[in-house]
Amino acid sequence: MKVEIYGDVLCPWCFIGKRRVEAAVRGLPEGGPLVGIIWRSRELAPDAGRVPGPTAAEAMVTWWGDRAAERIEHIRAEGRLEGLELNLHLARPVSTFDAHRLVYLAAEHNLADPVVESLFNAYHTEGRNIADPEVLAYLGTTAGLPGSDVRRLLHGDAYTREVRADEARATALGITGVPSVVIDGRSPTSGIQPPARLRALLEEAMPAARVEAAD
Repeated sequence: MKVEIYGDVLCPWCFIGKRRVEAAVRGLPEGGPLVGIIWRSRELAPDAGRVPGPTAAEAMVTWWGDRAAERIEHIRAEGRLEGLELNLHLARPVSTFDAHRLVYLAAEHNLADPVVESLFNAYHTEGRNIADPEVLAYLGTTAGLPGSDVRRLLHGDAYTREVRADEARATALGITGVPSVVIDGRSPTSGIQPPARLRALLEEAMPAARVEAAD
């Protein structure tokens, strides 16, 4: 059974959503179909550059005004429930295009999950510049990717078409927000969902997945 998550590293809800999808998968009954999680690209700030500007918290003030402090604390509190430290006062939005390409490279090496985890942690917890090629190289190699492959990626255009195809597919599916989850090609479920809701959606898709596996 294929679970596609359309998301972006800049989105704290996507980090929270990652934990909730993982919890939902762990809660499935034994003997069910294998679940493969695939990360799909959906840039939140496609026009952003590599040089960090204002923090995410500062940007939220421009969006929400007097409500910003409450909204920020809500996000941080939801993160704490999942064991995450979301430092919106450190995170500075930048381009995530190369980060998405790095995830594609990681998937080729069966290392997508640790690379995605490293990217989220670097941005949301440590406040690192995830558009900086040196930061991306460090995160990729630390997660186990061959250094030569990472360097070729960052000095070339590998996986550009794959990232653009993800984004075009997201548009075709009507996905406007992240995280959005697509289970075995069904209609996307957008927005942050509790694990129980995600588990119910997975269980609903399990019979069809069993039949497909048997064929």
